[in-house]
Amino acid sequence: MHEARFREYIRRFNAEDDTAFDDYLAPDMHMKNGTLEFTGVDGMKHHYRELIWPDFVERLTVPRFVSDDRCAAIQMNTLFTAKHDSADSLFGPVHKGETFEFNGVIMYEIDASDRFSDILVAYNSFVYTDRDGNTRDLGIPH
Repeated sequence: MHEARFREYIRRFNAEDDTAFDDYLAPDMHMKNGTLEFTGVDGMKHHYRELIWPDFVERLTVPRFVSDDRCAAIQMNTLFTAKHDSADSLFGPVHKGETFEFNGVIMYEIDASDRFSDILVAYNSFVYTDRDGNTRDLGIPH
């Protein structure tokens, strides 16, 4: 996968355009993110439409990208910002403005149609910051 194509996926993801999943994921894709695992485009859409985007603004940045015909690997920085108070978000109770910052590496297996068939997420850190600026490393969130 060429870097320009991948960065277009990230742009669409940051815009909460879930049609990007139809264009970039193999229909039977597999995702492993800590203890969270799911398969298929519908699994990805459910995760983001129902569990992340209703409660958080999620912004991905990719400081490093490498790829060949069958695989891409990235350094990923992700910032989740709570949109509102929620007693039951994916990350537990949150207050508007609190953040969760993920830093890690993601490996994407790429199929013959230039779509992601497997996504493996590895964590370096997952840090919670409250509205007063106090931080706490949470370890693996899933």
